[in-house]
Parts: sequence; C-alpha cells; structure tokens
Amino acid sequence: MVTIMSVIPGSAAEKCGILPGDILVKINDNPINDVLDYMYYAAESSLNLKLQRNTDIIDVDVFKNEYDDLGLEFETFLMDCKQSCRNKCVFCFIDQMPPGMRETLYFKDDDARLSFLQGNYVTLTNLEQKDIDRIIKMKLNINVSVHTTNPELRVKMMNNRFAGEKLEYIRQLAENGIMLNCQIVCCPGLNDGDELRRSLSDLGQLMPNISSMAVVPVGLSRFRNGLYPLTSFTKETAGETIDIIEEFQAEFLEKFGTRTVYPSDEFYLIAERELPQADCYEDYPQYENGVGMLRSLIEEFEDALENTEYNGQKRNISIATGYSAFDTIKKLAEMAEARFPELRCRVYAIRNDFFGETITVAGLITGQDLISQLSGKELGDDLLISSSMLRSGSDVFLDDLTVPEVSQKLGVSVTATNNDGYDLLEAMLGYNNS
Repeated sequence: MVTIMSVIPGSAAEKCGILPGDILVKINDNPINDVLDYMYYAAESSLNLKLQRNTDIIDVDVFKNEYDDLGLEFETFLMDCKQSCRNKCVFCFIDQMPPGMRETLYFKDDDARLSFLQGNYVTLTNLEQKDIDRIIKMKLNINVSVHTTNPELRVKMMNNRFAGEKLEYIRQLAENGIMLNCQIVCCPGLNDGDELRRSLSDLGQLMPNISSMAVVPVGLSRFRNGLYPLTSFTKETAGETIDIIEEFQAEFLEKFGTRTVYPSDEFYLIAERELPQADCYEDYPQYENGVGMLRSLIEEFEDALENTEYNGQKRNISIATGYSAFDTIKKLAEMAEARFPELRCRVYAIRNDFFGETITVAGLITGQDLISQLSGKELGDDLLISSSMLRSGSDVFLDDLTVPEVSQKLGVSVTATNNDGYDLLEAMLGYNNS
C-alpha cells in the first residue's frame, strides 16, 4: 500500500476521480508495495485499482493505452526507502572516505530496483527468494557485483555470512533468461590469479545470459586505518590480470561470438600497455565501469578533428585531469594544437592529495586539490575539467567546493566537459561558449 501524493492533471487517473491522499492498495488484484510493482502492473490498458480513501475501500476502473502513464505521483521515486548495503566489503571505497564530508557520500545503496531502473550494481545479499521470483516474473535485467564465485571467499571479501549462498541467485536468474551485467573488483592476493580464473569460468557457464563482465582494480585511499590490509596492483600483477582476462576473451569469442569480459582501462595504464583498439570493446557494454572510456574518447576526438571547421578564434586554455588520463589528454591536446594553429592548450596532471596518491582517476579530484596545485600556474583564459569531478547535475566537487569558488580562487573561467571527444574539442575551441 502506497499513499498517492498527487495526480497529474489531464491523466487517466484524474479523469477517473483518483485523489491525492488516496492509498493505492492493489492493481488488478496485485498488491502494490513499490515502484516495480506499480510500473509492471500499471502497464496494461485495462486496470482495476483498489484504493483506500479515509476508512473506505473503493474500486476504480481505468482504461488507457497500454504502457501509457497512469498519472499517479508518490512521495519518493521508489515509493519507499532506498535499501542500504548489508555488507562490509574489504575493498569498499565508502569505508575509505575521510570524516566530515556530506552525509550522502557515506550511504551505501544495494537496491535491486535501482539496478534495473538506473543501472546500479547490487550484491544480491539484500534479496530473498521471493525477490528473485519477482525479478524473473517481471523479466528485469540487472547488474550484479559478483567479485568472486568462490562462496567462502565471497563471505570473507564481503564480511557477510550469507554472501556465498546468494551466488545461487545468479544461477537462477541466468537460467531463467534474465540478462546480467557483472563486475568484479579485483584485489591482489584475494580474488586475482586462479580465483579470477575460477570466477570467469563459472560465469562463462551461464552464458549467453551473462551479457558482460568488467574486472576493475581495487582503489585504495589514504584513509584505511583499521581496514583489511590490501595492496595496489603493480605493473607486473596488472599485466598478469590482463593476460588472464584476454585468455577468456579469446575463449568466449570463439564459443559465443563475443568477448564478454573486459579489464578496465586502469589495468592497461598500470601495466603500461597500449589500450585495445575500439573493436575489442564491441558495443562498450561496460563503459560506465571505466572499460573503454579512453579508447572511445580518442576515437571520438579524432573524428571530431576531421569534422570540425576552424573559426579562427585564438584560444589559450588549460586542462586539469588525473594522472591516469594525463598521457591520453596530453596527446589529444597536441593533436588539436597541430590541427588548429591558434589554439594553445596546457595539460596538468593533478595529484590526489585529498584521497591519496594511489587514486589517479579524474572523477575523484577535489576542488581543493585543483586550487592548491594550479595556483600560480599559467592557465590561460579557460580551465577545462571533467564533469566526472562534480556531483551529477550540479557544479559541486566531492569536498563541497563549487565550480564558481574554484574559478574565483584560480582567477580563471572553469568549464566542465563530458567524457566525449566532440564535447572536449568544442570546449577547447570555445565553441560551447559562443
């Protein structure tokens, strides 16, 4: 049962007399507890809604086009509380956050509904058999944080005594036609090497319903006092991990016509190896996990260079990025300068003093690190940063400094760009400012 907060004017619900404050009990005799129930059962064209209005139970018949919105709005998107994570994974980055940051940064979500609706990854440890049955009934494709298929090791890595037995849910979902994207956070000495081979082999047996797998290296901040002793990947161990993954890519490609499993870009950077060519990433199914981001950026940027006309505007700019992407961004800047003689572009690698030097991705750079390391540097007329440094849909960095505050401190305009080659080139040339 969920309370209706508002009814959209002109909607089918309004036309049938449904009111704010009514409690939605059932749709076509199916109990409604959250957004998945609502979306699934309200999709039909002919609906019978059982509502509680004050102390009365009333029935309302609604007729609409199939899949059209019914027109009801609720207090929260999920129609109840977001489910938090019950694990205490040895590699969890949230546990490595410093104190005093905004409260939302410490929340660990592990909500299967958000996996289907927004692409979040879930461990399945929050779920019971009835939840799995509902996912199968509704045919909801989801993203799963697997980490290892060794039950005992999964219990150890996730500090949850149920984590091993929940692996059975992965098999059930795959065997019932649910498409799964999987991720493995790889930790040296724990789930790499032969354990990684075991996990990839086990997941491979569930194909083709394993859509894709990403293997990403553990990220370690400087705030790890009292936490499980983990080490970072070295050039050698990163290379060994790539070799294992590429062995399975070849096997899967031969058997299923797709590579399926991909190492994140960071493995190639740590191992000091060339990034694979674009076709090796197929349709970039694990892009959001940092798989193929740099190769995609390079390809798009090269395409943009060929298709962008020069407007003759003189530009003196700078770009700030993390150490991991520095060489790539520097190369792109040099290509742009060669193509557009009136462009001068300096690229600065920002050391992550806030989280620690082992954190090298642009998305975890803070405003205060930008200010401390770029003050007094030649920045030109505009400083470009990646939008991944900012809270989604805002101009706020992880340390709660804002883009205008950083701009004021550095005395330069600051422009956030998406991880898109065309967007980056347009920002370099000032086209998005005109």
